[in-house]
Amino acid sequence: MTDTTDNIKISIVVPVKNGMDTLERFIAGIQLQSLLKDIEVVIIDSGSNDGSIGYLEAFDFVKVISIDPKTFNHGATRNFAITQCQGEFVFMTVQDAWTTDEHLLKRMLAHFDDIEVMGVCGQQIVPKRDDTNPHEWFRPFSSPKPKSIQFKTQDQFLSLSSEEQFKLCGWDDVIAMYRKTALLEIPFKPVAFGEDMLWAKAALIKGYKIVYDYRNRVNHYHHAYPGFVYKRTFIVLYFIYKSFGFVRDLSVSKSEFLKILYRNFKYKVNPKWIIFNWKAKDARHSAFLDFKHALNLSEEDLEHLYESVCSNVPQGKSYKTK
Repeated sequence: MTDTTDNIKISIVVPVKNGMDTLERFIAGIQLQSLLKDIEVVIIDSGSNDGSIGYLEAFDFVKVISIDPKTFNHGATRNFAITQCQGEFVFMTVQDAWTTDEHLLKRMLAHFDDIEVMGVCGQQIVPKRDDTNPHEWFRPFSSPKPKSIQFKTQDQFLSLSSEEQFKLCGWDDVIAMYRKTALLEIPFKPVAFGEDMLWAKAALIKGYKIVYDYRNRVNHYHHAYPGFVYKRTFIVLYFIYKSFGFVRDLSVSKSEFLKILYRNFKYKVNPKWIIFNWKAKDARHSAFLDFKHALNLSEEDLEHLYESVCSNVPQGKSYKTK
């Protein structure tokens, strides 16, 4: 990487491990950005052996930093990455997300003209592709408007119900931009899941202003096989319970199963998606029931089940790889 640190305004942080299947389209989206001359990409690679490092090092706006895979942690690794960033602003994303919007970063950056704004979050969507689930394709029905959230005192935020607090903290490090100073002041918690939502909670308690602007979107997709859905659902339920203090209802009603049939005929897609989505919904419902059952027994039973089922955060898989 050439020495252009004087020009860097935005540092893009991307954890990578064996990302060659998706890195080309990720890099293409970066090269498309209208602010390309003001960007550096900070790659934190944890043991790639598929050519990812060699591919990335060919780009002069990319800096690759290798870490021991055993030390990777969603929160702690991102904190380390921040110390390697030269930009005043830090954009968090992942190796398998990509954009075709040339003004994505420019639009997000504009919110920071307000000196009280410390973070801006966008939206990940499922693109219309042959290798994605058509029931999950992004089908917008309205134009979103940016929403700012700020509490002048921590009591204002803490007086909200646990569920209300959670709804305000749907932050997402697949597409989020921060002031670097805010990340240094409130680092991510060293957790295996949910570091982004916990940051939003801490920021709101501190009185920071954060912005949700869903005009900003990246494509991102994990093929939701039943095993992935079960583990992911259980992890989400556990995280929300431990971090926000309530049990989110992720049960699946009979009407949701019927909607699978309706949507499949409405979208005129292959009948195989009926079975696929039915199994995915059933896996989500089973995870919810198992979580509730363990919690009703005791906190200790919940911890044991969590360790046995979800000691490792499951990774999304491609359509062709089960």
